Amino acid sequence: MKRLFSILVIAAVMVLGAGNLNAANNVNTLPGTIVNFVQDEEAAAAADEAEEETLGFHQELKKRFIEGGPAFMGIVLLCLILGLAVAIERIIFLNLSTTNTRKLARDVEDALNSGGVESAKEVCRNTKGPVASIYYQGLDRADESIDAAEKAVVAYGGVQMGQLEKNVSWLSLFIAIAPMLGFMGTVIGMITAFDRIEAAGDMQPSLVAGGIKVALLTTVFGLIVAIILQIFYNYIIAKIDSIVNDMEDASITLIDMLVAYKNKKRI
Repeated sequence: MKRLFSILVIAAVMVLGAGNLNAANNVNTLPGTIVNFVQDEEAAAAADEAEEETLGFHQELKKRFIEGGPAFMGIVLLCLILGLAVAIERIIFLNLSTTNTRKLARDVEDALNSGGVESAKEVCRNTKGPVASIYYQGLDRADESIDAAEKAVVAYGGVQMGQLEKNVSWLSLFIAIAPMLGFMGTVIGMITAFDRIEAAGDMQPSLVAGGIKVALLTTVFGLIVAIILQIFYNYIIAKIDSIVNDMEDASITLIDMLVAYKNKKRI
């Protein structure tokens, strides 16, 4: 009987000891679980911050554009689109108008000496660009006199210059309007901020921050648009000046060729 009682006591002690051990293990593992949960939350927050920091250029630009407000930002964007359309059209036109004037002058002179005026005019008809058109107009008046040919070259040169400068004034207009719209957005944003302060009767940063942020964003985007269009504008002006210089040199060369041709023809 004593032996049975001893066995039951030992078994009870073992069961209680195992329960206490499991409870201790659970208590010991609980802080680890909490720590893991906190670490997971911190990792998720860090991942979100990293994602925000690694936003692409287009996403960041879109975000700032929306924050700036659709009213003035949309108008500034329209100025950029229209300005780029004009700039691209002018660049394509000017590149197509560029001619190797030295080669054209040699070909016209060779044709003039070998086949006469009509042969030289045929060379000009088969060549694109304003220089070839000026050559054709001068050769078309070659049978009249040198003065008539020179006047035709000068007059048609002015026409060709007008075609080269076509729509460039619109590009300069967009360059001027874009920052002005940005500054207008700045003024309106500041007025909005002061209206909120007046309505609240208290100077709180949260009331002013929104209006000032919109004001600064509109100014920045207006200046960015103006800078981009200004680069294209300067390139176009430089290209026009280069073509105009070629036209002037070609006009002088053509008159000299006609004078030499007429003198040779008289002899």
